[in-house]
Amino acid sequence: MVFQIQISRFNSSNIIWVGNYSTTVKQNQVLHWSWESELPLECATHFLRIRSMVDDASFPKSTIWSNWSSWEKVDVQDSLGQDTLFVFPNDKLVEEGSNVTICYISRNNQNNISCLLEDEQINGEQLDPHVFAFNLNNVPFIRETGTNFYCQRNKTVKGIVLFVSKVLEEPKDFSCETQDFKTLNCTWDPGRNTDLRKHASQRYTLFEFYSGEKKLCKHKNWCNWQITQDSQETYNFTLIAENDLRKRSVSILFNLTQRVRPMTPFSVSFETVSATNAMMTWKVHSIGNYSSLLCNVELYGEGRMIQQHNVSVKVNGEFLLSELEPNTKYTAQVRCAYDKHIWKWSEWISQSFITLEAAPSVALDVWRNVKSKPGSQNVILFWKPLSKFHANGKILFYNVVVENLDQPSRLEHYTIPAPANGTELSLDQSSYEIRITANNSVGSSPASVIVISGNSTEEVEEEKIKGTEDGFPVSWKPHSGDVLGYVVEWYDCPQDQLCDFQWENVGPGNTSIVISSDAFRPGVRYNFRIYRISTKRIAYLLEKKTGYSKELVPSTKPQVVMNNLTPHSFTLSWENYPTESQPGFIQGYHVYLKSKARQCHPGFEKANLPEITDDPLCCKYKIDNPEQKRFIVENLQPESFYEVQVTPYTSAGEGPGEAFMKVTTPGEESHKLIRILLPMIFCILVIMIACYMKSQWVKEKCYPDIPDPYKSSILSLIKSKENPHLTIMNVNDCIPDAIEVINKPEGTKIQFLGTGKSVTELEFTKPAYLYLLPTEKNSSSPSPCICFENFTYNQAASDAESCGHVLEPPFVPPSQLGLVTSSESLLKTLEKSYMNSLEEIPAEETNLNYVSQLASPMSGDKDSLPTNPQVPVHCSEYKMQMAVPPCLTASPLSEKSSLSSVTLLDQDEHFH
Repeated sequence: MVFQIQISRFNSSNIIWVGNYSTTVKQNQVLHWSWESELPLECATHFLRIRSMVDDASFPKSTIWSNWSSWEKVDVQDSLGQDTLFVFPNDKLVEEGSNVTICYISRNNQNNISCLLEDEQINGEQLDPHVFAFNLNNVPFIRETGTNFYCQRNKTVKGIVLFVSKVLEEPKDFSCETQDFKTLNCTWDPGRNTDLRKHASQRYTLFEFYSGEKKLCKHKNWCNWQITQDSQETYNFTLIAENDLRKRSVSILFNLTQRVRPMTPFSVSFETVSATNAMMTWKVHSIGNYSSLLCNVELYGEGRMIQQHNVSVKVNGEFLLSELEPNTKYTAQVRCAYDKHIWKWSEWISQSFITLEAAPSVALDVWRNVKSKPGSQNVILFWKPLSKFHANGKILFYNVVVENLDQPSRLEHYTIPAPANGTELSLDQSSYEIRITANNSVGSSPASVIVISGNSTEEVEEEKIKGTEDGFPVSWKPHSGDVLGYVVEWYDCPQDQLCDFQWENVGPGNTSIVISSDAFRPGVRYNFRIYRISTKRIAYLLEKKTGYSKELVPSTKPQVVMNNLTPHSFTLSWENYPTESQPGFIQGYHVYLKSKARQCHPGFEKANLPEITDDPLCCKYKIDNPEQKRFIVENLQPESFYEVQVTPYTSAGEGPGEAFMKVTTPGEESHKLIRILLPMIFCILVIMIACYMKSQWVKEKCYPDIPDPYKSSILSLIKSKENPHLTIMNVNDCIPDAIEVINKPEGTKIQFLGTGKSVTELEFTKPAYLYLLPTEKNSSSPSPCICFENFTYNQAASDAESCGHVLEPPFVPPSQLGLVTSSESLLKTLEKSYMNSLEEIPAEETNLNYVSQLASPMSGDKDSLPTNPQVPVHCSEYKMQMAVPPCLTASPLSEKSSLSSVTLLDQDEHFH
C-alpha cells in the first residue's frame, strides 16, 4: 500500500508538505509514521489528511487513489499553561552547520519583546499576532554546554539551550593486527569528538561478517577481538560509528597471518665488551607455532647510525658488534617482525654501553717556537690535542724526552699534566732531538720527533700577500732538496705574541695552501712563516709573508713638521709616522696645497675635497713611495699665504690628515736680512758669554769675595757643653782665645800702650800667640768663644749679634801669666798698636790671624806648644783688618768673666 499525506499550517488551505509512505499492510495492523517539522509544533496549528492506493502488480486495476480523509487538527497551544511568554523548541540537538527555526509565543502585546542569541540581538518574522519565528542558518559550535537563546520583556525572561554538536566523521586508519595469534587489536582514528555534556551519544560497534558476531567497543579508538580456535584465517570487519544524529561505517578484509606485529623485545644486555667489540643479547616473546622472527639491530654513535644488521631469532637473540672505537659511547637498539610476512615491526628497545680504552693511535701534531739568546736558546713546544677518535681514552699526561745530539748520553725527561698543550724549555746552543708522546691509562701514542738546531739563523725577506673572503692564499717556491714536508705558522691575534699560535702541516708535494680562520679580522696585519722540514727533521725558515684579510684606510694621521722656509719653498717632514701599525699597507701620501693662485704648481693636480668649499684653489701631489716621508714644496711666491696638508692612503682609500697647516712665505729682502742678522746675533752671543766668563775670572783673581766668618765651617765643629743643640753664642758673651800676628822677616814694632811698657822691634820668624784667659778657674761665665769682627762686614756682624761657642781652653795657672791688665785696657792697647803698625808695615807684608785654641794643633796648656806650629786648619787670613770684636768693645765684661791677664809670648818662650 502507498499512503499519500498532506500537511498544512495555520489553516487547511496552506499546504506546506506532501509525501508518500509505502509499506506492507497486514490485517488489523497498526501503522506508525512520523514527521518532523522545521517549525516547532507549539508555535502553529497544523492540519493533516491522508489517502491510500494499492501498489501491487497482482491488482493492476487498483491504481486509483482513495478519497482524502478529513483534516485532522493538531494544536498544542491550549495546553501550554498560563504563562504570558513561551520559547520553543526546548533543548533541541542539532549538528554544526545545520539550519534551525526558533519561535516565541506571547499572549500579550509583543511590541516590547527582544530576543538575543549569545547576547547578540536578532530579528525574526511574525507568523501571527502572537507568534514570532527566527531562522538560524549554519549554526556554529560554541561550547559543549550548548548555545543560549532567550527573549525578554520587561523583567520577564524566557529562553532555551540549543545543543550544537560537531559532525560525526567516518573512522580513519581502521586496522587490525595480532601479536600472539590469540587476540586481534583493532585501532582507528575517530576524528572529532561529537559528544556534548548532556548528550554523550557517540559510540562504536565492531561487526565480523563471516562469524556474524558483533561487539560494542568500550573505547572510541581501539577494540580487542578474541580469536577462536576454529582455524579461521580470513576476517571481514565493519566498524560502525554513530550518535543521536548520524551513523557512519568502514570495513576491512585481511588474512590473519599477514597482520602479525610481534611484541617488543626485552632483556637487552651487552657481554664481553672490549675496546673494539661488544656482544649484544636480547629476548623475544613467543607467538605460538609461528615463532620465527626477524630482528633488526641498529648501532648509533655520536648521534648518527653507523651499523645496521638483521638477525633471525626464535627465542633468544644475540649479535657481535665489531669495528668499534675505544672509549666511545654507543647506543644499540633492536626490533622484530614476523619473518613470513612483515606487516609491522615491533617497538624499538635500546641500551647504551661504552667501549674500553686503548693506547692513542696516532702521533701528536707538534711544532715549536725558538728564541735564541747569547749562549742559550728558549724553545716553546706546542702540540694539538688528539681528537677523541685518536685519543682512544682520556689523555692523562704528555711525556717530553730531550736528547742532546752533541752528547747523546744526556737525556732529560719531562711530564706535562693534561690538558696542557705546550711547554717551555731552556737549552744551550747544542742541537737537540725532542720526542713527545701522549699517554692515557692504557699506553702512549707514537712519538712525535722534532730536532732543534743550535746554529739556525735564517733571514729572509718578507713578501706582501692579499687576503680574500676564503682566507690567505699562501704559496712558496719548492725546495730543491729532499724534504719531509712544510709548515706554515701564524698568530690569530698578532698583537699578543704566543696568543692563539697556529700552524698547518703541508705535504712535500704541495707548495701552496689557503689559510682560513674565524679569528681573522679586517684591518689586522697577519704574518706567516713557511718552514721546510729536512729529512733530519730540522726546520729551516723558507719564506715570510704578511698581509691583511681586508685592508682599511689608515687609522692615524701623520704629524707633519715644516722647516727650511724660504720665499720660494719650504720642507715638510713626517719621519715618525708609524706605517707598520696601520690597518693596511701604506702605498704613499697625498700632499694638498691651497693657494690663491689660478693654477696648480708643476707636479700637482687639481683636487676636489668635499670639505673644501671656499674659493682658494686646492691642488694635490701624489707620493707613490711609502718610505718617502719628506717633501719640498717649491715654486712658491714670496710674501704669499698657503695652506698645506699631508694624508696617507692604502688600497682601501685615503686616511685622516691633520688640519691644514698655514704658511706665509717671507719676502726677498727680509730673507737676505735674516741671512746677515743671524750670524751677527750668534757672534754677539758668543762674545757676551766669553765676557761673562772672563769677568768671573777677573773678579776671582783681582777682588775675590771676603768670606763671612759667621758662615765659617768651623762653626759646624763647635758644640756647647751646656746645650749641645746651640752652636751660636750671644755677641756680648764672646771672649777671644788667642791672636796670632804673622810678620815678615824684617820684623815689625808693636806697642802696647796700656801697660806703659814699650816693646822694641822683634825679628819674628814664627808666629807669636796672645792668650786671653778667664780670671777664675771655676767661673760660671760663658766659655771662651770665637768672636772675630771683620770691619768690612761690621753692619752684618752687628745685625747677627751672635758668635760661635768653642770648647774652653785648658786652665793656665796665674803664676804662669806675665803681663796683667784689664780687658778694656788690653783692647785699647791692641787698637793703638795695630793703627801704629799700619804706618810702619806695608799692607802686603803683614797678616793678622785669629787662632782658636780648638782649631790649633796644640792640646793641653802652653807647654805643649810645638817649636814650629803649623797654621791652623780653620784659620781666616785677612789684610788691613782689625781683629777686635765689637761685642767686646760694646759691652764690658762682667766682673766674673773679665780677663785677668794678657801674656805676650815670644816664639822662643815656653812654659816650663
